[in-house]
Amino acid sequence: MSSSKTLTAADKAKLIKSLEAHSVNTLVELRRIEKVLANAPDATGPMTNAWAHYVNSNNLLSELRGLTKNYPFSSECLDEAKWMVISDPQSSRSWNYCWLVLQKARNQNLVPKHARQLAARPEMWGGKQPTTQSMEQLANACSNEWSRALNQLLRHWDTAPTLPGR
Repeated sequence: MSSSKTLTAADKAKLIKSLEAHSVNTLVELRRIEKVLANAPDATGPMTNAWAHYVNSNNLLSELRGLTKNYPFSSECLDEAKWMVISDPQSSRSWNYCWLVLQKARNQNLVPKHARQLAARPEMWGGKQPTTQSMEQLANACSNEWSRALNQLLRHWDTAPTLPGR
């Protein structure tokens, strides 16, 4: 990338090619490129596809689990958020599938729901019957850790990545 603030055509082409090749696979790097290409209309398609690939190839789940070492983030929670985004006609308001999924998981209270479901699973208790208090304690611990991870990733956006007028 050139050292000046101006994005050259060659630099832009390199960034778009990296998006199309799916060689960028972290949220931080995708956000960096998204910011650089913010005013490049021809980058919207590759950026949209890169975000979808990031989410659907389990890179988002891997990053969430990297942030939730004590209680690995629920793949079921993320899957439900993805399903809800796909089913939501308002999801066309953004090119950023990752942001939409993270927002949906947070705003639809999917984290506490899936934390409670996890805590109620018999396999979580090694064949013993847990008390209601024990299940609540586990659900709260999972919910707190998972919510922190979601919020940490959502902090990468100062403003919502939405399309004008939507």
